[in-house]
Amino acid sequence: MTLTKSCKQLVEAANAKIQTLSLDEAKKKFGDDNVQFVDIRDVRELEREGTIPGALHAPRGMLEFWVDPDSPYFKPVFAEEKQFILYCQSSWRSALATATLQDMGLNDVCHFEGGYGNWKKSGGATQARQRKS
Repeated sequence: MTLTKSCKQLVEAANAKIQTLSLDEAKKKFGDDNVQFVDIRDVRELEREGTIPGALHAPRGMLEFWVDPDSPYFKPVFAEEKQFILYCQSSWRSALATATLQDMGLNDVCHFEGGYGNWKKSGGATQARQRKS
């Protein structure tokens, strides 16, 4: 199999057209009512590692469907006038997801460098995943 683009190249292309916040910039936005952090990691990662308090869990595999108002899976939170800050574990998936949402027309969307791993390592606020009852 010969690939025409590697995953690294896809991430680089995404990063060239999206906004990437520094970890410090992201931390300054934590707790702002006009900002919604969005955790796109797999549920097993959340169970193992925890999450940022107040973050919306929107699994990467459903994200586009949750954002699209014409989708039967639409989540109204994505129609709110907020800045959406996406993150994954290391900022590769969030770069791709941010670019996709931007392509869909979601304007105020970005991600932050280093992802949740960087956030946690730097002492950013975390919490155990809240189980749905």
